[in-house]
Amino acid sequence: MRKILLSLIILCPFLGKVHAQKIDGSWYGKADAVIEGTHNNYLTELVLKQKGNQVEGIFGYYFRNGYQSYVVKGTYDKNSRTISIREMPVVYFRENTIDGVECMMHFIGTLRVSKVGSSIRGSFMADPKYQNVCPELRVLYSLDTTINLEDEPEAAITRKFWQPAIEDKVVVAPEIKVDKINPTTNPLIEAFKKRASVVTNDVAVAADSVRVSFYDNGDVDGDTISVFLNGAPIVEKQMITARAINVYIKLDPTKEYNEISMFAENLGRIPPNTALMVVYDGTTWQEVYLTSNLSQNGTVRIKRKK
Repeated sequence: MRKILLSLIILCPFLGKVHAQKIDGSWYGKADAVIEGTHNNYLTELVLKQKGNQVEGIFGYYFRNGYQSYVVKGTYDKNSRTISIREMPVVYFRENTIDGVECMMHFIGTLRVSKVGSSIRGSFMADPKYQNVCPELRVLYSLDTTINLEDEPEAAITRKFWQPAIEDKVVVAPEIKVDKINPTTNPLIEAFKKRASVVTNDVAVAADSVRVSFYDNGDVDGDTISVFLNGAPIVEKQMITARAINVYIKLDPTKEYNEISMFAENLGRIPPNTALMVVYDGTTWQEVYLTSNLSQNGTVRIKRKK
C-alpha cells in the first residue's frame, strides 16, 4: 500500500502537467479525404494561441497550385482536450486549382501528449446536408517544437512548406515612370504621397522573397485597402476579410529596407482601417498590426538578414 501511494505522489505532478497542457503552438500535418480512389490532399498548418477556453490564430493550407489562409477562432476544452473551430472554408478536394469551389468545414480535434511529442488528431467535417458532396478530411497535426510562443509571442515557426514556385506570382516593385511632357502619374500614387507613411515595425527575414498576408483585424467591417511596395502599388482596392490577401514579394537587394505600406481606401464601418499583416519567409511567421486612415499610411520596413 505504501509503495502504491508513493508511486501516485511521484506521478501526480507529471499528470498535472499533462492535464494542463495548452494547445498553443504551430501545428502542421497532411489532411486526406476519407473516400475511395486517388485524390488530392492538403498540407495544412494551424498557428494557435490559447486564452482560457478560447483559441485564435491562423489556419492555412497548400493545395495543388497555391496557398490560402484564414483567421480562425474556436474553443478548447482542457478537460477533454478537445479543440473545436467552426466555419473554415476549404477548397473542394477534386478541384484543379486553389481558387475552386469551397466547402465550409468544421474542425474537431483531440490533443494528445506523450514523451515522443504532442499531436492533434482530428477531422474537418461539412454540415450534414453537404457531407455527401464534401467528404470528411482527416488530419494528424504534429507540434513544431522549435519555438516557444510564450517566449516569442510575435513569431510562430512552421515547417518550410513554401518557397516561390513557378506558379506563384512574385511581385517586384514596378518602376514609376513620369512623362516629361505631361508629368502626371497614377492618381492612387499621388494620393499615397499626400499621406504620411508611419513606420510601425522593422521586420528581419531570412530569404530574398516573402509571402505577405493581410487579414481584417477584428470585426469584418468593409475596410478596403491598397498595398504599396517601395512607393508603387501592388494591390489595389481590395476589401480585407478573414480570408487572406496574399502577396508574394521579391525584395530589392539594392535597398537596405523594403517598405510595405497599407493605404486606406476607406475606413469601413468602424474607423480606423486596421489589419493583421503576416510576413512569412519560408521559415518564420511574423505578425504586425497595421493602422491606416485618410491622413497616414501604416508601413512596415523589411530587411534581409545578413
